[in-house]
Amino acid sequence: MLNYFFYKYIIPYGGFLFIKIISSTYRFRFLGLENEKAALQERGAVIYGGWHQRLFSGITPFAQRKPIVITISESRDGEYIAKIAELVGWHTVRGSSSRGGSKAFRELKAFAKNGYNIAHIVDGPQGPPEVIKPGLLRIARATGLPIVPAAVSPQKKWVFNSWDRFMIPKPFSKIIVRFGESVHVSKSMSKNDLEKERQRIEKQLKIMIHETDLIWEDG
Repeated sequence: MLNYFFYKYIIPYGGFLFIKIISSTYRFRFLGLENEKAALQERGAVIYGGWHQRLFSGITPFAQRKPIVITISESRDGEYIAKIAELVGWHTVRGSSSRGGSKAFRELKAFAKNGYNIAHIVDGPQGPPEVIKPGLLRIARATGLPIVPAAVSPQKKWVFNSWDRFMIPKPFSKIIVRFGESVHVSKSMSKNDLEKERQRIEKQLKIMIHETDLIWEDG
């Protein structure tokens, strides 16, 4: 009973309070807003794609892009992460490539039909890091929504010894959110064409992250 209460209430609400307090100190700067605007004007909604490593940095700015939905794994950790996400203002669907993926995919298609933006962690939930999984293009092909690569770069951060070197921006850090040019995935694309497109988006996102991180080094 105590364990249930801890995971059901203490962790989610404690996590939400932590995010709310620390995020209120962040200062956000947006680049490439014209890319996001053009994609939204075209279809009314988009798929934001970014690395798992930078997820925490983007919680607040992407929660403001309502209505928005994100897929979270069906693991126990995913249970309280999903609860935190919902408290922050996200809609969630549960599933991953290893468990519940088909159900999550159907739910995402339904959300897209109702005008929801989709946030997709392209290398999550367990990596390998900075390798885009096929799910991103599968979602884009099924929904018809354009992919908008998103690079999020905190100036000052804690870096954890996890599989992706997960980052949490330090209090009062500046954070850059940069949107790349949108990518369209045709339903007629062959398997080979989809793989080439996956590699191209992966390269684009890596370049965006590298160039955005360099802004802090250049002062």
